[in-house]
Amino acid sequence: MTSRDTLVRGLWTLFEPLHAVTYFSAESRAAFASVGLTRYWDGYFAGRSAPLGAVTAAPVTALFSGFAPALVERALPAAWSVASPAAVLDARSEGAASTLRTLVPDPDVAARALAALAPIAAGADTVGRPLAAANRALPPTGDPYRDLWQATATLREHRGDGHVIALVTEDIAGLTTIVLRSGLDLDTSSMKRSRGWSDEVWDDEQSSLVDRGLLDSDGRITPAGAEAIDRAERLTNRLAAAPWAGLSDTRLIAIAEALAPLANACAPLYPQPNPIGMPSPWDAAADPAGATIAAGPTAR
Repeated sequence: MTSRDTLVRGLWTLFEPLHAVTYFSAESRAAFASVGLTRYWDGYFAGRSAPLGAVTAAPVTALFSGFAPALVERALPAAWSVASPAAVLDARSEGAASTLRTLVPDPDVAARALAALAPIAAGADTVGRPLAAANRALPPTGDPYRDLWQATATLREHRGDGHVIALVTEDIAGLTTIVLRSGLDLDTSSMKRSRGWSDEVWDDEQSSLVDRGLLDSDGRITPAGAEAIDRAERLTNRLAAAPWAGLSDTRLIAIAEALAPLANACAPLYPQPNPIGMPSPWDAAADPAGATIAAGPTAR
């Protein structure tokens, strides 16, 4: 990883915790329930895809990568008969903002983070990144907590869209990623359950990865499998760097310091390790060179 890629990855560890409250917080689940999306996965799939409109299951399965089609199909398009995309967008924004407001009640802290992050999100090149593009197109609300969360959503999906590109490049996208990572650092039973895969389909994919030399016969990742993940992570890091181009390292560290109080307040919501692969927030004040920032999961 170049020094710039390292610092940009470090920034991801700071805006991802802000964004991920929409998946983990009780306020976010209550906000989705208030518009009729009482099941967790209805809120997840409808909430995350709502910027695209009333999209159906097939493109969401492709864009999100790693979820069993049947799991997505249970939520979409049925969720749109319960709540419109506009109602879902409002619910996800309010739930996330309510969480951030509770965790960090000083609006000046949110406003400083927003001032640092909003120009980066607004200037991100979204060609080939549909989720990032749809999020970037949403108008500001004037609420610093809502608008800060929305900026993190744009940048998170920008990185996520690039990550899917990287996984496809390595021929390890979709279920393959989940099975590989379960041979490395994720819990197999929880990943099967949370991503909706049957034992039969999972075992077939595991056998395929053994045949490819990416897993061993016990389901543990091999050096070749680890290298495939590392290459995908390195490409993800490179693809995520563009929005930050032209900013000095000093400016990147200043942005990190503006995000840190919120990221650290959100961090206790997430176990380590967690099912979305989010590492602990970077401490830019103590480590301005980013020496503690791992390039990817195999480098932890």
